[in-house]
Amino acid sequence: MLRSTLQLIIALLLLGFQATAQDRSVSGKVSSSDGEALIGATIKAKGATAGANTDIDGKFTIRVPAAVSSLVFSYTGYTDREVAIPASGDMNVTLEVASNTLGEVVISTGSRASQRTITDSPLPIDVIGFKDLQSTGQTTFDKALQYRVPSFNSVNTPVNDATTLLDPYEIRNLGPSRTLILINGKRKNLSSLLYVQFSPGRGETGVDLSAIPTDAIKRVEILRDGASAQYGSDAIAGVMNVILKDRYEYSSLNLSSGVTTAGDGATYGISFNSGANFGERGFLNYTLAFNQQDNAIRSGTVDLVTEIATFGNPSKPQSDPANQPIVDYLKKYPTANNLNGTGEITAAKFLINGGIPVAGLGLLYANAAAVTKKVFSNANYRTPYWKEDYGLLHAADEEYIGYMPTFEGDLFDYNATIGVKDEHNGWNHDLSFTVGGNSQLYTVENTVNHSLGANSPTSFKPGGFNFHHVVGNFDISKALTDKFSIAFGSEARSETFQIIAGDTASFSGEGANSFPGIRADNAKTNSRFNLGAYFDASYDITSKWVINGTVRAEKYSDFGEAYVWKTSSRYKISNKVVLRGSVSTGFRAPTLHQIYAQSTQASFADGFIQLSGLFNNKSVPARLLGIPSLKPEKSTNYTIGIGLSPTKNLNITLDYYSIKIKDRIVYSSSITSSAGDSTSTLYNILKAANVKSVQFFINGVETNTQGIDYVVSYRNIGLGTGTLGINLAGNITLKNEIVGKPNDPEAINKAGSSILNEQIQSLLTEGRPLYKTILGFDYAIGRFNFNLNNTLFGPTRFQDLDNDYDVDGESIMKHIKQEFKPAVVTDLNIGYNINKKVTISVTANNLLNVLPKWELVAIDNVGQAYLDNEANKNLLIGSLGFSGRYSILGYNGSQFSQLGTILNANLNVRF
Repeated sequence: MLRSTLQLIIALLLLGFQATAQDRSVSGKVSSSDGEALIGATIKAKGATAGANTDIDGKFTIRVPAAVSSLVFSYTGYTDREVAIPASGDMNVTLEVASNTLGEVVISTGSRASQRTITDSPLPIDVIGFKDLQSTGQTTFDKALQYRVPSFNSVNTPVNDATTLLDPYEIRNLGPSRTLILINGKRKNLSSLLYVQFSPGRGETGVDLSAIPTDAIKRVEILRDGASAQYGSDAIAGVMNVILKDRYEYSSLNLSSGVTTAGDGATYGISFNSGANFGERGFLNYTLAFNQQDNAIRSGTVDLVTEIATFGNPSKPQSDPANQPIVDYLKKYPTANNLNGTGEITAAKFLINGGIPVAGLGLLYANAAAVTKKVFSNANYRTPYWKEDYGLLHAADEEYIGYMPTFEGDLFDYNATIGVKDEHNGWNHDLSFTVGGNSQLYTVENTVNHSLGANSPTSFKPGGFNFHHVVGNFDISKALTDKFSIAFGSEARSETFQIIAGDTASFSGEGANSFPGIRADNAKTNSRFNLGAYFDASYDITSKWVINGTVRAEKYSDFGEAYVWKTSSRYKISNKVVLRGSVSTGFRAPTLHQIYAQSTQASFADGFIQLSGLFNNKSVPARLLGIPSLKPEKSTNYTIGIGLSPTKNLNITLDYYSIKIKDRIVYSSSITSSAGDSTSTLYNILKAANVKSVQFFINGVETNTQGIDYVVSYRNIGLGTGTLGINLAGNITLKNEIVGKPNDPEAINKAGSSILNEQIQSLLTEGRPLYKTILGFDYAIGRFNFNLNNTLFGPTRFQDLDNDYDVDGESIMKHIKQEFKPAVVTDLNIGYNINKKVTISVTANNLLNVLPKWELVAIDNVGQAYLDNEANKNLLIGSLGFSGRYSILGYNGSQFSQLGTILNANLNVRF
């Protein structure tokens, strides 16, 4: 059986390499207008499937059918050009620098019925090339996007735990789960991690963007518009399509290293990209990458007054003997021995992308990627007056100064696609099969389980999570006429989410201190299946007016059906003015994480062992409280925009968007009932379920998000003997609000509680920058390239109820917010081409060493009266840095990194 299978594969490969006798060979060179060879330019035979890429010298050879009369040449950042094939078969072609990348052909991200340039698309689409990502100097793909896409935001928090493995990201303030991520047009698997920290993205999951090696990326297409009708769930905010490098151009070795000006947070990286071409269309392109990031410490001096208020007797800060250990300890250890900042990350990545023509089948294509990641981060230091170690973490003859728990995470993320696509009589077929998954296992060291006392271990395995999906796609498209194109297809997807229990000691009682384990009764495996189908049509009513429409139906095994639609249009008033807009409905299915995740902790209270934590919608407490099963979110999206081209080199786009989401899924507040309120239904429900407090997922709110995206690009400005380009891109949030009141279940509402307290509402509506603008300058002169980017981060606000004070029995943080001030982060990249094969570059990220700054803002007279008292204000400032442990950040992060200036160097060798 194996032998016959191998023989069949070899036969198919040989057939794929056969060329017909009517083919002819065409060779030449592609250069820019200034004579520089363009490496990796794409050459396609018009009306046929043949294609090629230029090599390191800009040269190419392509075999085309005898009937082909012209070739189409394209290169990112340059205007496409169609050139007739001369009789000699030799041709040298020059491409002009485009006014911007608005002439780039978007393969599959806009309309599924037809390919159009971005200028012709009725939808706002960004195209970001590999060089744009590389010039940021950032070590991971997600952080590079942070400084290239205004509506994209991602930032780490100072105490990360499992979030060290990957940071939450958002487009248009809508959370990580509302942007669909594609790899070569196919759905990328979600992470198995459910974000539970009080940071933007809380209660959601997303794709591990940092797992994608930047050197494997050809370009990124970002559709800034709802696209559930085209692609299904998760596309409410938009779609990000990562296009991988394909035809082999050259091998490259990339070496990089960096360090903060504080001397920590060092990074080291090595990446190798290579491959081979087979015949006219066959190719193999692969990338191997290894990255190491050391931790960076940004702990602050602990505030004595705040520390006493948290751990001692604040009424008598100086005279109470109970406070003396705190005073003495901080005098000796001003930072309380904290080592907070960013974690240590080691990652190895592999990605391969290939295609081979097979006679009778078309192009057989495949890609696969795998990343393994190890992270190490520090928890807050447990001081002697806070926690004891029962003699387990220090020798009997040593002074006990406390202990610092450490968190270790092991991640494995993978995805693979195999498919075949072909064209017969104008019908384009694409059949594919995709698998992907993400697994995470955790370890907690140097800590104890206080419920076990002296019998506690000091190392724990608290469990982890696993997510896996299998996706099948079948897509067909055809241009029925020069004006009318259609596309239709289907997607079948199965998903599995597994919760892995920790060892018994990690969850017994209060569990491992700093990171309790997953209880055995919460460890489960759940799956679901869904089937979707769509129909898409595009019609050029006139040469100026284009309309597009899509309808889609989905059926899920766990909650039922969803039907959505979309229509979009573009009208050219003139060659210099284009109007565009779209209206659509969308949906997002609740993730398996949100349906089934359960993380509970046992404790002894009121004479009973009681549970608290996250209960899923299938649990007894949720059922007693009247929490309904989750259903999909439904959205209505509106977009209207204008594109202007006043001159050949100046382009301006302005797009307004409005996104309304009904039944938005949220992770609730912690719901409790005071012991004195024994008459309330809530109290009796919690008591009957033997539960101290509950949190759960619920379709809890309706939100309204509105904003404006703008892009201004001015290219080919002569400056001395060089060429200057200026780019301005920004996002402004006009509204990001909760409409009406949260959908509180009756028992919770009557008890005067709510599923969403002020803290969570603040995360949803104010957790990301109010606006963000990127102003970039690109200057090329001789062998030098200069790139200067200035990123303006607008303010964010946060109400922190965790680190708070009661004033006359009421939370003062209900009257005060923490506001991070606007700031500009400047990045400078200088590149030098030693020769055609060797390039060096240096980057200064955050050149001016701008650090996050925040202040307290009163939202009413009560808050202002509290802040007018300097002692009160200082006490609260200390608390919001968790007892003063973070001098730069609040506990929950900011708009940008707290590390300050980072210097990076890069060496790229091509061969």
